[in-house]
Amino acid sequence: MKSIVVFCGSGAGELPVYMEQAKLLGASLAQRQLTLVYGGARVGLMGAVADGALQAGGKVIGVLPHFLQQKELAHKGLTELILVDTMHERKTKMNELSDGVITLPGGFGTMEELFEMLTWGQLGLHQKPIGLLNVNGFYDHLIALATTMTNNGFLSAANQDRLLHSNNIEQLLQQMEQYQPSLDIKWISKEQS
Repeated sequence: MKSIVVFCGSGAGELPVYMEQAKLLGASLAQRQLTLVYGGARVGLMGAVADGALQAGGKVIGVLPHFLQQKELAHKGLTELILVDTMHERKTKMNELSDGVITLPGGFGTMEELFEMLTWGQLGLHQKPIGLLNVNGFYDHLIALATTMTNNGFLSAANQDRLLHSNNIEQLLQQMEQYQPSLDIKWISKEQS
């Protein structure tokens, strides 16, 4: 891996630990000489992860739609800021620039980005490791939901295993480095084929 896209909230969250872990993740990526790719904003966890990487001497590429730049949300200190026209172009560009995915806490937008990457992996469109940094148990219910999906026959065990997770940055990065994607790409049940 040479670059990791980080999906996360544009808000700071209610607890200081969210901002602290975002900044620490950015610094950890920089220390490993991994380029940070993210949404390009200066606010919330997005700004914190970028600041953490930049302050540790890392390379940070932001991808931001024009309409958000016009709201003055763009981070001014990035290594590179790529402007695109739509949210769909933003995700496509972030995917093109990254070798792996980490998701920090966030809202609907963060979930949408995470699930699109999981879906693309399930469909065989990429083989990248996808990780959740489960800060303060934020993703406990989502991890449990994935187990429920598998137990009820809506998600294969191989596809559930695509979602790596840890509450520790170093452990998550190690999981991602050791990740071996499943070669069994199935998204249609035997009954439908």
